[in-house]
Parts: sequence; C-alpha cells; structure tokens
Amino acid sequence: MSSNFATVVEQVQQLSVEEKSLLQVLLEKYLMEERRTEIYQHYQATKAQEDQLEFTSDWSKLKYLLEEEPL
Repeated sequence: MSSNFATVVEQVQQLSVEEKSLLQVLLEKYLMEERRTEIYQHYQATKAQEDQLEFTSDWSKLKYLLEEEPL
C-alpha cells in the first residue's frame, strides 16, 4: 500500500459524516463511469473483429470451427 493511499485514508477518517457520504456517492459514480468505459472498450474491440466472426446453428459446422480455428 502506498503512502499516498494511507494519507488519503487518514484524511477520509477525519471527514464529517456528511462529507463521507458525499465521497461515497462520488466514488460510486466514478466506479460506474470507469466500468462503462471498460464495457465500451470491449464493445469496440469486439466490433472491430465482427467481420471475423462466423455464426452457425449447424452442430457439425460448429464442431469443425472449434477444432480448426484457434481461439
């Protein structure tokens, strides 16, 4: 654990209950935004590979694709 993190934790402990509640709300929003960004990046990466994907409901073809193509 870095000394900066320890300093932040100590400073948070000194905040009032209202300030801690506001900080909690802000952190939750920041975490949600980071998660949304991560999901969007995964979406973009998948979309870029979209033309490489092949969909089928034919079991024999699916088995062939799984055996022949590296993941």
